[in-house]
Amino acid sequence: MNRDAKTHILAIDNGTQSVRALLFDLKGNLIEKSRVVLEPYFSEKPGWAEQHADYFWENLGKACQQLWEKTSVPKESIAGVALTTQRNCVICLDKDGKPLRPFIHWLDQRSTEGVKPIGGLWGALFKLARVDGTVRYVQKEAEANWIHANQPDIWEQTHKFVFLSGYFILKLTGEYRDSIGSQVGYFPFDNKGLKWCKDKHWKWQVSPIDRSQLVELVPPGETLGTITKEAAEATGIPKGLPLIAAATDKACEVLGAGCLEQEVGCLSYGTTATFNTISKKYFEPVPIIPSFPAPVPDRYCTEFMIYRGYWMVNWFKKQFALREQQIADQKGIEPEKLFDDLVHEVPPGSMGLTLQPYWSPGLRTPEAKGAIIGFGDIHTRSHVYRAILEGLAYGLRDGKEKIEKRSGVPVKKLIVAGGGSQSEAAMQLTADIFGLPASRPHVYETSGLGAAIDAAVGLGLHRDFETAIGEMTRVGVTYEPVEKNRKIYNNLYKNVYLKLYKRLQPLYSEIQSITGYPERT
Repeated sequence: MNRDAKTHILAIDNGTQSVRALLFDLKGNLIEKSRVVLEPYFSEKPGWAEQHADYFWENLGKACQQLWEKTSVPKESIAGVALTTQRNCVICLDKDGKPLRPFIHWLDQRSTEGVKPIGGLWGALFKLARVDGTVRYVQKEAEANWIHANQPDIWEQTHKFVFLSGYFILKLTGEYRDSIGSQVGYFPFDNKGLKWCKDKHWKWQVSPIDRSQLVELVPPGETLGTITKEAAEATGIPKGLPLIAAATDKACEVLGAGCLEQEVGCLSYGTTATFNTISKKYFEPVPIIPSFPAPVPDRYCTEFMIYRGYWMVNWFKKQFALREQQIADQKGIEPEKLFDDLVHEVPPGSMGLTLQPYWSPGLRTPEAKGAIIGFGDIHTRSHVYRAILEGLAYGLRDGKEKIEKRSGVPVKKLIVAGGGSQSEAAMQLTADIFGLPASRPHVYETSGLGAAIDAAVGLGLHRDFETAIGEMTRVGVTYEPVEKNRKIYNNLYKNVYLKLYKRLQPLYSEIQSITGYPERT
């Protein structure tokens, strides 16, 4: 078959809630899609989150097989495959490439006590810079430390220590490789150099990971390998098709939203809420919190993250939205479709009800808790719901301003992706709070589209990333800020929200001291 007939790309997107097999054309149109819902994790103990790697692999195969049953597109037209996955899910593999234990999910909350602090010159420098607490937090959170301390026999047998993306790549191609764009987690990775750290780097002291346990890294857009006979049988993907390196789901989401320049900010309203820009220059949005590898070579994702993000919508649904759930069940729709009605019942600013969305501690704010202030007898659950959306937007605006301050480049427009972008109310209040136009991408599956863009460039189907973004991405609906609303939000943001953490931090520390939650680093 001639080259011109290769007009489609298969993108596999393994997210927290589901795995999707997505067929895109070279204009960024989603031609066909299949989705298999996942059980994200199981918990043997409170706070644990694990899942069997083979469970995810089997469901990836199901999603692909279902796609072939649905589509009329011939497999001969598929030029290649790209893969994007959820971040920081780690797997121990033996010498045969078999998982030694269930993988530790990114939502896992276990930590390791008694890890020896980093000493020597590095330790002194961290104390001088007042980031030694953050480094200790990283040591406690590093999954390799927990396995080494609690399951030493497993660690002793660990031939390769990989992310979920690396495991899928092994299953698809038989190669111990991973994309540079997928390196987000507690590994000895040089975020500035975009490679494994040099031998004397302090990150080698964080955990017991040995260089021999790491896989070969490949830049986004380059070939990881080709689909093996065994993978073809499991997935239906044609044997011999090239697998092109992409990046994590968040990074691919930024690319699929069309954000390649630093003046364009990408908000992700997903399980974790993030604000991202792509930068040619490396800098840390918050000291010692690195920029992550971008889904394009030699660039960086500068990210500000709210860990529990739009998980808070699910929290609200479980705690306060029984009525919407009952109505949704009767109508056969998702309850979130009814939540915009709650937002419209409440004026911008939620009558002063202001939420700080720290429902889980952060790397730089380990003692933090969530807070809602300003309650009065007029407030209802509708106010609480709107305050959740507003609080998340306030938090991400704070991140945007930190990134702008560090980079010196102002953000001029917003693209909003993730599940929350499907809410018109969320889109409008985002535009109002940021005081900028907020656009929704033309497709919902932006992570998959970002992976497809990597493949399109890597396979030479588009000459470069600028061309691919121009051809394969575009905005759908744009929401302009309403001036009256913008003024209300600006006053609440500057005079209330930005002062909350500093004022409440001493109380958070007292709560931590009294209750032991969250645990001290």
